[in-house]
Amino acid sequence: MRIDLMTLFPEMCNAFLNESIIGRAQKKGVLEIHTHQIRDYTKNKQKQVDDAPYGGGMGMVMNAQPIADCFRAVCEQAGTRPHFIYMSPQGTVLTQARAVELAKLPAVCVLCGHYEGVDERVLDAFVDEQISIGDYVLTGGELPALVLIDCVARMVPGVLSDESCFTNESHFSGLLEYPQYTRPAEWEGRDVPEILLSGHHAKIEEWRRRQSLERTLHRRPDLLEHAELTKADREYLKTLTSSPEVHTKE
Repeated sequence: MRIDLMTLFPEMCNAFLNESIIGRAQKKGVLEIHTHQIRDYTKNKQKQVDDAPYGGGMGMVMNAQPIADCFRAVCEQAGTRPHFIYMSPQGTVLTQARAVELAKLPAVCVLCGHYEGVDERVLDAFVDEQISIGDYVLTGGELPALVLIDCVARMVPGVLSDESCFTNESHFSGLLEYPQYTRPAEWEGRDVPEILLSGHHAKIEEWRRRQSLERTLHRRPDLLEHAELTKADREYLKTLTSSPEVHTKE
């Protein structure tokens, strides 16, 4: 998968993208990530990428021309037109389901906005999708873009050691993940649930599934509406909602 990132701060983004799992995936050739300095595509000596908004108001707005020319250069370098995403608090909130879909695309380009936003005309002309990482505003689009890239890239085949590394995680199946434990079996008076020490894999899987259901019911009940639930799941949830007290650990 190829990912292009259009930004005013490529060094900031590269510091993250060249480390850890994403960095190793690039070295293996599983991912191809390129950052592009939008200022390099300006046509003024000052390398200015913004101007005052028409109609007045606070702040500055990013110009359409350098963004358009940068994207055209990305298309030429990639040899194809990537799916173009603008990170914006006005966009559709990122979900695991959408990240799964994006991970199947051969090429994605992400635009990081700044100041008071981007000239609407370049968004109308080129952008395919606007994505938000939450209902709040940040100083720029770099952090949201890195969140998106990390979320999508880790599901590209070969990035993680095994597909189960992400298919068992929170939100992938519509449920929150079950609690995790490691050595020692007892820590400061707190014990690992006995079922996890039993070696009975079927019983462990049943326990984990029920823990996921309980956590989702208590912490994010809204997720249950669209979660993939079996008949056994629904029956177990009925026992939880009818019980006056639910214990989340066994």
